[in-house]
Order: sequence, then C-alpha cells, then structure tokens
Amino acid sequence: MTTIGFIGSGNIGGTVARLAVESGYDVVLSNSRGPETLVDVVQELGDHARAATADEAAAEGELVVVSVPLKAVDDLPVEPLAGKVVMDTVNYYPQRDGHVPELDDESTTTSELVVRHLAGARVVKVFSNIAAPALGSLGRPAGAPNRTALPIAGDDDQAKQVVAGFLDEIGYDAVDAGPLAEGWRFQRDTAAYATPYFGPGGRVDPRTVSAEELRTRLGEAVRYRDMRG
Repeated sequence: MTTIGFIGSGNIGGTVARLAVESGYDVVLSNSRGPETLVDVVQELGDHARAATADEAAAEGELVVVSVPLKAVDDLPVEPLAGKVVMDTVNYYPQRDGHVPELDDESTTTSELVVRHLAGARVVKVFSNIAAPALGSLGRPAGAPNRTALPIAGDDDQAKQVVAGFLDEIGYDAVDAGPLAEGWRFQRDTAAYATPYFGPGGRVDPRTVSAEELRTRLGEAVRYRDMRG
C-alpha cells in the first residue's frame, strides 16, 4: 500500500486525499496552520488518514501532492522531497499571488518554478485545471465509456507513468501534455482550464471530458500575450 503525502489540504488537496483513501491509499495531510487544524478532515477520512507537519508529510509520502498558493512554494521542504514523485497542483493568480515578472512575460511556468525550488524532486503538473467539485465527482472505473481525462506535464517520463497510474486508480485517464514547459497549455484561462469540466449548470453540473476532447483543447491553447492581441 502506497502512502500519499499532502502539503496543502484545501479544496484540491483534500479532494485528492479523499479519492486516494477511497482507492485504498494511506494519506498524511498537512497545511500551513498545523496538524491540529486538520482533526475534522482526518476524522472524516477515517483510519487511513492522519495529520502531520509539512516536513513529515513530505518524508512519509511515497508520492507527494503539493497543493499550495504560488507564494508558498519557497516554503516547501526540499530535502525530504528529493528523488520523489511530486504531483504539483500550483496555479498562478496575480490577484492572489502578486505579479511574478517571469510568469507575466511567459519565460517560464509555475511548475518550472516549483522544480527550481525543489531541487532533485520529480515534479509532474496535475490537478491544476479542474475545480474540486468536478474532481470529486467525475471519477469512473477503468474502461468506463464516460471516463474523464486530466492533463499531466513533466520532464521525467517514469514519474509521469507513476502519476498516470495513480490517476487510473482514482478514476481518471491521463493525457500527456509534454514537458513541464508545456504546462502553460492548461493554466488559467486556457481552453483546457476548468470550464470543460462543467456542464450547463456550471459547478453544480460536472461533465465528462474525454481524452480526445482534452487533446483538442490542449492544442487550442493560446499564450496570454496572444490573448491580449
């Protein structure tokens, strides 16, 4: 049984933790406020979950989910994540994070900034383009005709295979968007970001996104500079 560590246990982190527990994983949850603030979450998830510090979650997780605001990336523990597969959900929202010049001019991507800080970690960008309500409800068994796909990006092919396997176990197909530098294709406001997973009812009406549709939307991605005309 694999243990999944969580650095950040908010909407996305908490949803992935629940899906992981339902699929038979143990989870170690952490956040910036301390383990004592996760008592209710752990109680809800049951015996396969416990709360810890970020350092402990990083050390104990065989796979680790990083789900923090961009401004908190530099606070991530480095040494315990070296050599591990890290699932990076980080997004850039200037109104929340403040402006980052190299993201504004698109000379790099959020996941490349994560890698810059987490020297030695095997980072795969995933879970960053779907809202928690959709993520929590769209999972389907392998082979189901209405299975939803999520994009992944990474520079380590083996790490991407590990993440694709995890997605499969929690109910999702994976579409490889390429290296981390291509992670911009499913960042905020692109064709593959968030809205494809909502039907006419918006967030209360999640919809299936097939691997074929997702590949099309990734191909339709437009850089911010081109959106501005």
